[in-house]
Amino acid sequence: MSDDQKNGVERTTDHGKPRTESAKAPKPSKERAGSRRSSNKGIVTGVLSAVVILAAGGGAVAAAGMVPGPSGGTNLEARQADVPAGRSLGVCPEPARLVTGTEVGTDAQFSPVSTTATSALNAVVLSTPAGTVPGSGITALGGKNVAEIAKAPTSTPSPTPGPPVLAAAAASVSPVDSPTVVGADPIGNEKASLSANLSYSATDGDLRGLAAAQCQQPGNDAWLLGSNTALGRTAVLNLSNASETPATVNLDLFGHQGQIQAPGARGLLIAPGTTRSVNLAGLAPNESELAVHLRSTGGPVAGTIQQSVLRGLVPGGVDFLSPGAAPSNLQVMTGVDIQDAAALKALGGKSGFSDAVPALQLAVPGSTDAVVQVKLYGANGERQLPNGGVVTVKGGTVTSLDLDGVPAGSYTVTASSDVSFVASTRIARGAKAESPTDFAWSPSSARLGSQHLVAVPRSGQRFFSFGVPEGRASVSYAPVTADGKVGKSVDIDISGGTTSLIELPATADGAAVAGFVVSASGDPVYGAMLLGTKDRADVSVLAIQDAAAGLEKVPVTVGY
Repeated sequence: MSDDQKNGVERTTDHGKPRTESAKAPKPSKERAGSRRSSNKGIVTGVLSAVVILAAGGGAVAAAGMVPGPSGGTNLEARQADVPAGRSLGVCPEPARLVTGTEVGTDAQFSPVSTTATSALNAVVLSTPAGTVPGSGITALGGKNVAEIAKAPTSTPSPTPGPPVLAAAAASVSPVDSPTVVGADPIGNEKASLSANLSYSATDGDLRGLAAAQCQQPGNDAWLLGSNTALGRTAVLNLSNASETPATVNLDLFGHQGQIQAPGARGLLIAPGTTRSVNLAGLAPNESELAVHLRSTGGPVAGTIQQSVLRGLVPGGVDFLSPGAAPSNLQVMTGVDIQDAAALKALGGKSGFSDAVPALQLAVPGSTDAVVQVKLYGANGERQLPNGGVVTVKGGTVTSLDLDGVPAGSYTVTASSDVSFVASTRIARGAKAESPTDFAWSPSSARLGSQHLVAVPRSGQRFFSFGVPEGRASVSYAPVTADGKVGKSVDIDISGGTTSLIELPATADGAAVAGFVVSASGDPVYGAMLLGTKDRADVSVLAIQDAAAGLEKVPVTVGY
């Protein structure tokens, strides 16, 4: 048994064979030998020439010595240097898979989920203001082509005066059986606006429920909250490397009692074009509140946790846990849709159902305790929480605050402290212990700006949830159809201290809706997409991602 197997780490699955090269160097030919002699001769000549130049320049050096030199270093004015725009990438996880035959300290093994499991990848790419759609496509993690979104344009015309003329391209792939990468080329030194997500659904089996995840931009630092490795709970961390550089990942694990020392969480090698799965129960067993801090060196990685619950023989739901906002003094989560308070409170009081109620989870990375003020904003304003919504979180630990006493409705949750922390909110569906239930996690997100592109699943119920903690704001959203048209936008005005839940149409102008272009103005607005299935306990939440960055500049200072 390997060291990785002893520490609860799954084997690496390659999606492409590495190329090997011969270690033997070719013998130099006569021409090469002659070139080497000629080169050596040039070096000798260069040295002699340098001696002559130094001798001739001695007078100049002496003359320069009579001129007073500068008293110290001189800094020139900082100039802004253009940073070339890179290719937009989104790494999508594979659909949920059932973990079987796994014991603590062994590799995770997977089996088919059920006969009803379905999966789909939905992607949308937005054009430039001149209407040019960038070349884009979907590939397997190992590089094999899966689908084309848009062909590379033959020309890139400049925008004409007046309002932008937007177009788009969309693609949907179903079923999906492995991790994929969605990519779009830059145009005019600006990154393409790209959005994609993976959705999974099943009506039977242990992984019954709905799970969805945004296809995320790879990075080197991320926090994932909501993991649970207690009895009947399974958490598998999937790490994907879409770059051409090997990545080494270190995991910092935090539980209710503090940081967890797990030797197998260090030095996880992720080869290019591969995914590595880590059974978190092998690193931190019996942890009902587990936060994972992911750090990588070398290539950037995308990390998602497949979390599932099984209470005896009754499925308790499945979800993909995605990274939220970085540690900060303020964290905001929306899309928090709460069911009947009395039914949830009764369910949460039953044995094994403590995680079947809505809750806010907080983790403090440092050693300083954080006093966190929590507030909830619904359709009619702020809702009061027990104890005034104040909770103390010890440094280096994870704490949860149950929201089972909150009246039914859609909410935005804000948490603030003078100490940096991370946060995520759990949503629960189903109120009967003998029936299947489901859950979802809404990670903290950044405030909305202009022109966020949001891909949407082609089936099920879809809602936008917009929250404005303070002040007043306006939000507009325009549908993007599967045939590449951007429709007329809908404008809404949102009062401060409230949350608006908007059901999204399945079609626009007779075509299927593939996504939306969302923009916000005024005071800070936060948004998410709430997903569900009619007459089922399915639920999932997708935070709205940042808009594509334009031409970036970095300051460059030259001095001596």
